[in-house]
Amino acid sequence: MQRVPADSSDFVRLLFFRISIVLAYQVMAVVVGWHIYELTHDPLALGLIGLTEVIPYFSCTLFAGHAIDHYSRRMFGVVAALLLVFNALTLSAVSAGLISSNPSLWIYGSIAVGGLARAFISPSYSAMFALILPREQYARASGIGSSVFQLGLVVGPALGGILIGWAGKTVAYCLAAGLCLCASVALLSIRATAPVLSESKPIFASISEGLQFVFGNQIVLGAQSLDMFAVLLGGAVSMLPAFIHDVYHCGPEVLGFLRAAPAVGGVMTGLFLARRPINNHGGRWLLVAVAGFGLCIISFALMSNLWFAGLFLLLSGVCDGVSVVMRSTIMQLATPDAMRGRVSAINGIFIGSSNELGAFESGIAARLMGLIPSVVFGGVMTLGVVLATARCAPKLRQLELRQLH
Repeated sequence: MQRVPADSSDFVRLLFFRISIVLAYQVMAVVVGWHIYELTHDPLALGLIGLTEVIPYFSCTLFAGHAIDHYSRRMFGVVAALLLVFNALTLSAVSAGLISSNPSLWIYGSIAVGGLARAFISPSYSAMFALILPREQYARASGIGSSVFQLGLVVGPALGGILIGWAGKTVAYCLAAGLCLCASVALLSIRATAPVLSESKPIFASISEGLQFVFGNQIVLGAQSLDMFAVLLGGAVSMLPAFIHDVYHCGPEVLGFLRAAPAVGGVMTGLFLARRPINNHGGRWLLVAVAGFGLCIISFALMSNLWFAGLFLLLSGVCDGVSVVMRSTIMQLATPDAMRGRVSAINGIFIGSSNELGAFESGIAARLMGLIPSVVFGGVMTLGVVLATARCAPKLRQLELRQLH
């Protein structure tokens, strides 16, 4: 069986799949955070949202990568999107009072189901990305994909916050369900097909092969570790409901716009890098971008003025946008075709789980140190991670992308 080539419309469908999922996920993230904080008024409860999602995500993602490499690049992503539809509808039932007993327990249970579904989405997207595009277009397409992703991060939180204030949580959850349904249709409609890329082998041997590749490649491991620890230690977004309630004394509409601010910077960066890809000194740009992210997080925490806080969140998104595009390009260029699902799944453990673990870490730190000191501490630790990576991964520091072509 020969590979059936894709056309540009397939890439558009893949981007539509991605932005629909991101919009749905971000709407649910804002609404769930507000919902839980309304019920508990406890920053630790916000952190538990991340822990609840990351446990099933972490448990399943390596198996998801194996399945996508050996069985289907497409169908696992479709099923995951449909599972998120069920997840959003369950949350809407809780919000509407149709499920009235133990609402917090139902919310955390739905979050756990979402973590299971999310384990399959990123590996499926990454594998389909490589199927649709030739290698020489990876850097530019990564910039476009990052812009689409960041656009979802802009619109999703703002939309979620507006819907909470104007239409209520139930409507917001139902919209998220509709977006996930659209995502599943978009992925199904992609016409490009390919044979299974690798022979079936025992599942644990297959997973071990992926782990050996990642941990044996200093560039891939360094890029993943840098982003993981930066997000784990430097994330402030999960604490925004507490900042809105206790520091700025505003409502959910402001929460949505502040949560979207980093993504505005990410969209601008992605669009710029799609037109002007970074080809020289890629490793240095990656390190500088993550250091800038840490400095922006520190500045945000110290700002009592809402507008300046939003500005530093936007600048953090600019820095994060450079990091995301560079890491995505490195991962696509350095990964063999037959291992894309597994490597993307491992990358998801490094990067995807760090968002949720970072939320849990932020909740614990806020409980122990106070809200503002905990965020400042995370930014300082991010700078330390950059210095450690620059010292311990010289191949990443000296990386030129043309070495990977």
